[in-house]
Formats: sequence, C-alpha cells, structure tokens
Amino acid sequence: MENASYVTLTRQSGLMREMETIAHNIANAATTGFRQQGLVFSEYIQALDGSDSLSMAAARVKKTSTAQGVLTQTGNALDFAIEGSGYFQLETPDGLRLTRSGAFNMDATGDIVNSDGYRVLDSGGAPINVPAGGGDVSVAPDGTVSLGDRLLGQLGIVEPEVGADLERESGVLFKTEAAVAPSEDGKILQGHLEGSNVDAISQLTRMIEVQRAYEMGQKLLDMDHERSKTALQTLIK
Repeated sequence: MENASYVTLTRQSGLMREMETIAHNIANAATTGFRQQGLVFSEYIQALDGSDSLSMAAARVKKTSTAQGVLTQTGNALDFAIEGSGYFQLETPDGLRLTRSGAFNMDATGDIVNSDGYRVLDSGGAPINVPAGGGDVSVAPDGTVSLGDRLLGQLGIVEPEVGADLERESGVLFKTEAAVAPSEDGKILQGHLEGSNVDAISQLTRMIEVQRAYEMGQKLLDMDHERSKTALQTLIK
C-alpha cells in the first residue's frame, strides 16, 4: 500500500474513534454527573528507507473535561453536588473509583451508597453509616455529615494529582493510578445534583465536521484504489 493511503487509513481510524466518542457524549447529555470526553490527536513520525520520513496523526488519548455541569436543586437530603473541583470516592469490588454523580441513598445497614450499591467513602477512606431513627442527615459545604448534634463523618472530596490520567470505567465512574488528595476548592451542595457537562451544540457541530472529513478521506482512498487498479491493468496488458 502506498504511503499516502496508509496515512489516510490511519486518519480515518482516528476520525472513527472520535465519532464514537462524540456519539457517546451526546447520548449522555442528560446523565447526572457525566463528564464529556474528547480525543487528543498526536503526531508520530516513521523513518523510511531512501525517502523522506512519514508523518502521521493518531487519536490515542482520551481527555476528560473538568468543566462544571449545571447544578439543579432537588430537595433530596441524600443528593449531593460538588461545586468546584473534586470527586466523590466510592468503594467498589475493583477498588477505589471516583465520580461526580452524587445521587446517593442508604442501604439496609445504613451506609450511604450510590445507585449501584457502592459505599460512599469519607475523607479517611471509610464508609459513612447513618443510624436508623435519627432524623434527616445534614451535610455542610465542607462535607461534614451530621445527624442532629451527632457528627457522622465527612464526605471525601478528592482530586488526582496534577497531570494524572482519569480512565472512564463506565458512564460516570473513573479510576486512576495516581495518588489522590483532598480538593482545595470543591464544596458540597446538599439537595442538589450536577448535570452532565456535555456541550451538546458544540458536540453536534463537531460530529458534522468529523463526518465530512471522514467522507473526504474515503473519497481519497477510493481515488487511490482506482489509480492502483488502472496501473495494474495497464501492466497486465
């Protein structure tokens, strides 16, 4: 295959990956705590024998947007939104996971959990248990959880170290291999939820641009195929 065709195929593959990412973003535009993702295109150069080097671009890295989603008041005592930076910590069978989705409830034992039943952790990495019959839970902006005059713990709001990668594990759960530290500016809003931070209009616009670029690349591949076919037929004659 000629170098030009190889470069075009590599570009087409990256455009397809970006299209999939955009479609996933748009599908979750109404998902509580969802974080928009984009692709980072990186250039890499390959040396060629007897000719100039070959420069190609590939979409290899996903970047998660940290933009604040819209905060909506729900009035539910176990709905929490983070205003500012940071993530809630969840205890899962696969280890610590981070999320911005604060639609929580209590399980049969009184532990605060998310919709999947994963326990929400305090600033020390322990679950938060609410004794039965004590009334409504109160949570201060710093995450302090109280039941009447009784202190139950403090919701852990953390963020990975600067430059660390967040890997999306499911729609609103992330994992990171980096160390996490308490958020410096994140505060809790009780009775609120943070919506998706997807910018649907810009994503739809980008989808159209990517589709047009893909169609143009496909035309170039078709033209190159016809040239190769014509050349082969000429040689056979």
